[in-house]
Amino acid sequence: MILSRRQFSKTLFAAPFVLRAQQEPLRAHVKIDTERVIGDIDPKIYGNFIEHLGRCIDGGVFEEGSPLSDANGFRRDVLDAAKKLNVTILRWPGGNFSSNYHWKDGIGPRDARPPRLEMAWGTVESNRFGTHEFLQFAEMMGTEPYICANLGTGSWQEAQQWVEYCNSSEDTAMTRLRKQNGRARPWKVTYWGLGNEMDGPWQMGHRSAEDYGKFALEAAKLMKWTDPSVKLIAAGSSNFGPGSDWTGWNRTVLEYLKTHIDYLAIHMYVGNRENDYGDFLTSSLELDRRIKTTEGLIDAALSGQPGQRRIYIAWDEWNVWYRARGAKERGRRILEERYNLEDALVVATLLNSFINHAHVVKIANMAQLVNVIAPIFANEKGLFLQTIYYPLQLFAHNSKGKALALFLESPRYKTRRFDDVPYLDASAAYDGGTLVINVVNRHRDQAIETVFETQDKQFSGAVDVAEVNGPDIKSENDFDTTNVRTIQRTTKADGRQLRHSFPPHSYTMLKAKLA
Repeated sequence: MILSRRQFSKTLFAAPFVLRAQQEPLRAHVKIDTERVIGDIDPKIYGNFIEHLGRCIDGGVFEEGSPLSDANGFRRDVLDAAKKLNVTILRWPGGNFSSNYHWKDGIGPRDARPPRLEMAWGTVESNRFGTHEFLQFAEMMGTEPYICANLGTGSWQEAQQWVEYCNSSEDTAMTRLRKQNGRARPWKVTYWGLGNEMDGPWQMGHRSAEDYGKFALEAAKLMKWTDPSVKLIAAGSSNFGPGSDWTGWNRTVLEYLKTHIDYLAIHMYVGNRENDYGDFLTSSLELDRRIKTTEGLIDAALSGQPGQRRIYIAWDEWNVWYRARGAKERGRRILEERYNLEDALVVATLLNSFINHAHVVKIANMAQLVNVIAPIFANEKGLFLQTIYYPLQLFAHNSKGKALALFLESPRYKTRRFDDVPYLDASAAYDGGTLVINVVNRHRDQAIETVFETQDKQFSGAVDVAEVNGPDIKSENDFDTTNVRTIQRTTKADGRQLRHSFPPHSYTMLKAKLA
């Protein structure tokens, strides 16, 4: 939530990125009041996602026999890079894969597990990475597990028994099976998805909103009766294509599930097929629109309900994805997107949006963790960190506590989708006297000199500056080249004011103490 005025200087631009001969420096002004709180920032907005897709799991987090893996097959280098991202919640096993995944295929001795034809992505699934491996990996990462149940070709009983297998302490056939497979104590998995993208015709078991609502309701009842402490995430909109009624889908699903679910999942991928940098950098404005619309649908569904029941948004698939997308999404080496600086800037603006809607967005999972549209890219010899790794890492380690509403005055520009876009995109987090400000300068060519002014407190001590930038908006990283990274330094503030010049095409995090 950013409070802004229209452009306050009329001498800046005649058109986006077209500069006048006698050009004055661009300036912006941001006011900060620590009492203007949007909501609590849930750490789970810094989640991630692994799916049995391409080389995300096989050849990514899990590679048996590799010298880079431990005795259980987990890639040590991938695990280390993932831990440094501070992933707070990890979604599995899909994605589209989950709609035909039968979890009992993935338990017991690995060599005895049945290989199955995998129809979502056109491979054979070995089932050597299953429930035990996922939950062990989550424990090694120190992250919260989030399991997506099969509500495509699966049954209510299958979903219920998965909860029982993972969570129950009773003496039952399912818990005996778990103990037989080497796990005495229940894992107590809190977060469970009621299927994936069930609004999409591409999904195995695709249903109408009404049919999905009825089916998911019965699954939800059984799952919560098995363990009342579980939190359930319903499959909200993922199909925003021509002719889709994404608001109608959400409205119907909420009507059926509003007394049982805790979150409504929304998915969104963005891209730059038109090679239009200025418009691509406005992707977060579309995210903002969808958040506001979904929040309104949730409020309408809960209107008149007794008590203080809340349903939050789980943005449990999001990322930049467009180059490695199309008709050839079949096989083992697919969706291997290579990211550049402009992608990293878009990721930073999307993270700003999650913080600026902290009151309603409580879970977010970047898709995915390694190789497949991912911040980490690995081969059999090692890995490198993609450009999008760096903003995600900075946000996850630093932006916590309360989200603050900023008053932001910035030069603006126009794109083919939006008429009034501020060049500066920002969010702020305040936690125990520490202020973190995240700023993306969308301008391709010019720095923006900015004054930050606190309304109720003063800056105290040095200000940490972490900047993600590179030589050009198309700069990429590779195994032997790191063109985009985080550069850190310090600067000073003066009383209630902090001045900083944000370079062109940059994401910057400012971290300061307030007294």
